Amino acid sequence: MADRGSDLPLLTSRNRVEYYQKMGTTQILGIVLGITLVSPQLLNAYSVASTAAKDIPFWDFGFIHIDKIGYQAQVIPAMLAGFMLAYLERWARKHIPEVVSMIFVPLIALVPTVIAAHVILGPIGWTVGSWISAAVNAGLTSSISWLFGAVFGFVYAPLVITGLHHTTLAIDSQLIADFHSTNLWPMIALSNIAQGSAVLAVYFLHKGNKKEEQVSIPATISAYLGVTEPAMFGINLKYLYPFIAAMIGSGVAGMFVTIFGVRANSIGVGGLPGILSIQSKYWLIFLVAMAIAIVIPFLLTMFFRRANIFNKIDRVGAATTVNPTKEQPTSSASIADTNKGINFFAPADGELIPISEVDDPAFAQKTMGDGFAVKPTTGEVYSPVTGEIISIFETKHAIGYQLDNGLEVLLHMGIDTVELNGEPFTLKVKIGDFVKPETKLAHIDLEKITAAGKGTDLIVVITNMEKVKTFTLETSGQVKARQEVASVEVQE
Repeated sequence: MADRGSDLPLLTSRNRVEYYQKMGTTQILGIVLGITLVSPQLLNAYSVASTAAKDIPFWDFGFIHIDKIGYQAQVIPAMLAGFMLAYLERWARKHIPEVVSMIFVPLIALVPTVIAAHVILGPIGWTVGSWISAAVNAGLTSSISWLFGAVFGFVYAPLVITGLHHTTLAIDSQLIADFHSTNLWPMIALSNIAQGSAVLAVYFLHKGNKKEEQVSIPATISAYLGVTEPAMFGINLKYLYPFIAAMIGSGVAGMFVTIFGVRANSIGVGGLPGILSIQSKYWLIFLVAMAIAIVIPFLLTMFFRRANIFNKIDRVGAATTVNPTKEQPTSSASIADTNKGINFFAPADGELIPISEVDDPAFAQKTMGDGFAVKPTTGEVYSPVTGEIISIFETKHAIGYQLDNGLEVLLHMGIDTVELNGEPFTLKVKIGDFVKPETKLAHIDLEKITAAGKGTDLIVVITNMEKVKTFTLETSGQVKARQEVASVEVQE
């Protein structure tokens, strides 16, 4: 059997370049780069420790000797090389005529990257990777491992929101390469279970809400099988209190497994099937940890909701009222009756499409709710509704509203634009502002978003569909900003 992880540089470089494919890179070059890092002509990385220094083969360039060492199971060297390849290929394609690009782009992008990978990036990445894995392993095996496990278990779900959870793959892989097992992966699997358990509690709390059950039941199953995005974005973040309950349960379960030193042989499927990756001698302990990740989030979600803790929109015994101190809509482009219905407006000039046609499964499958999107032709963005701004993401790409009839609406500017760290967005509003369709919310740099390989769609979605009786998209095609495009009838 081949060494486990021997193809990691191949896969990591390829996946990294695939991630940047929208920015102008080519997957095949990533594959070639990965092959050069694990070539059989190089000394296998697993054999380095047992090979005397004088016996390590090297390239002799006269003024410098470079060791012929492969990077099997080394993730960070492959990531660094993948970044360099992506940058060089983008630069080359921008400056080289298309008629000769097939010849010169691979030459300019790949050759320097391969040389740098073996001379600079590889040795640096190997050293950094060893430091990181040693630090993580030390933290998880030290006298305060329980604290390390509790903190990691607690913060892993927020990492998923930002996308930073992908970095744990590199750490996990490095731990496996250095110690032949990982004590990080068990906590990740438990975090998946905790998010699913919180959604399950919401299902029982809102039992009978058929619209929400169409989201909560599949989301629970998905989280228990290791995919938490539907659970978090569809239910837990919307209500907040189940998300925090899941974080606490995950933290307790993470502390438990680190106290007992639970380790996984490999990175596997998360959630309940995650036990298959756990070393067999820890199965019983991990089963107890799984029970913790199920029971604590479930019970805390029930408690938080009934005690109205971390609970602003699902409060027990609270009626929805209109704040008399707020400015109320008076123009013709406003709500006629906040107790019965509401009008939605185009946030920008452009092409209106149903939300099902958005090039993002989380929105297109209506996991977060129903709505619509506009493919903008200008960068001026207006409010799609009349209501109060209750949240603005740190990355400025999304704005949340609460309307006087209880509806909650999210305006998501662009697809995957969270990764741009707010650079294309200039906001003109703040949390607490009461806005109308005439209110200019932001200016977005469409060229910068497009150059980053991201979609520019302005997505408007209702996130608490249980309050919606009917949603009607009244037009399609080309629209003007502030034009009425949809209407909603709310539940009595």
